Amino acid sequence: MANHQTHVKFIDFLEKEFALSTMDISVALRKHELDNSPLSMLLWQYGLVDIEQLERILDWLEDQS
Repeated sequence: MANHQTHVKFIDFLEKEFALSTMDISVALRKHELDNSPLSMLLWQYGLVDIEQLERILDWLEDQS
């Protein structure tokens, strides 16, 4: 994430668009902080989003840069 504001917007996007819980997101965030894996990929690997949702997330992230 480029900055704190973008990070907050991303979390808000995940909660609103995909109805991900704070707990789901926090699990992926902890793993992200441990090994610096892309958060979007972790959400997919943990089965929290499907492949179409992952594509929407990647598009959203691209639009933010």
